[in-house]
Amino acid sequence: MAPPTFRADQVGSLLRPASLLAARKTQEIYKDTLSPELAAATKEAIAYAVKKQLDLSIRPITSGEYERTIFYSGFFETLEGITMTKGLPLPEGFRTNLPTSVVFKRMGMTTREANVATAKIRRTAPAYLAAWEMLKAVTPKEKWAECKMALPSITFEHIQLAHGTAWAPGVYANDREYFADLAAAYRAELKDLYDAGLRHVQIDDPNLCFFFVDKFLEGCRQDGLDPEELFDLYVWAHNEILRDCPADMRIGMHSCRGNMPIFHDLVSGSYERIAEKMFGKLNYDQFYLEYEDQEREGSFAPLRFLPKGKSVVLGVVSTKTGELEDIDMLEARVREAAEVIAAGQGRTAAEVLEDTLGVSPQCGFASISINHGEGVTEEKMWDKLVLLRDLARRLWKDAA
Repeated sequence: MAPPTFRADQVGSLLRPASLLAARKTQEIYKDTLSPELAAATKEAIAYAVKKQLDLSIRPITSGEYERTIFYSGFFETLEGITMTKGLPLPEGFRTNLPTSVVFKRMGMTTREANVATAKIRRTAPAYLAAWEMLKAVTPKEKWAECKMALPSITFEHIQLAHGTAWAPGVYANDREYFADLAAAYRAELKDLYDAGLRHVQIDDPNLCFFFVDKFLEGCRQDGLDPEELFDLYVWAHNEILRDCPADMRIGMHSCRGNMPIFHDLVSGSYERIAEKMFGKLNYDQFYLEYEDQEREGSFAPLRFLPKGKSVVLGVVSTKTGELEDIDMLEARVREAAEVIAAGQGRTAAEVLEDTLGVSPQCGFASISINHGEGVTEEKMWDKLVLLRDLARRLWKDAA
């Protein structure tokens, strides 16, 4: 039974420094191919972030996703057969009652881009290998095993797009064929990253939380879909990614409700509706879950479904606000979660605390280059990560 990879973890992006934001002003949102000038600015920013993480004993070591414009960019766009389709109308081009569409409409947008399979999907070149090499280049070799990278969820485009439009007519016979080709691309990507020395990967799937939003479930039914069957399809697709994964490559799944204030009222609710399938059917051995706001996310009760042998990183620190949490309150919450899991597994809370739990922010600090939570500055971001480090040291002897 393996504890979380890191007792105090990070789940994604870091705020971009001003110098990098200035260099990125003309960068297209989905285009992560960097000009020589932007590549130099990116490498410099990543080197600074790595030094901060090393100096502050913050793990895992990440690039802060400084090489990306948004957390999910850079994978689908590199695949043969995938076409970036621009100008899809909102909300008609997207799934009925999709929470994301509501947000973009609030922002005044009338169209969006999306990646559609216009031919059979094939991976002909690595997507994130260059980014991993950039991180390696500014990280001491003996610390490479403490690095982590994130990949977008295999379901990201499919759950966003209007029912039946993730692939063009005639390209695939059904969704399983579409996901089978996508999963093969993911497996090849993971193998290349593993062969290059990466050992820790996070799959970002914030959209699984839509499955406990009543309006989204109603939208599925309006589209003639059974939400349970759609969720089961996504579980299968995720598990196809993990097939043949090396035993010493730790891959966890992150599920949250975002870090943008504009999303706050759209994806509220407990994990209760999806917890039994999420924990029991998905083959990830580690889950990163948002738990920084009990009013919004509910109690820890869904954690009673966590099977023995799987771990949970509790996102108890918020990236939505710059206010620093109280460490005693955070410790009490972690211990409360341990009690819930222990009751479900028939073990003691001390055992669960020792081999099952870790802590993290509930989301990344800047899912898109220019985004950040209310009052969150670079200084406050580092303060929050240090707080998590100190919390982990208080709770676990093996914390860095």
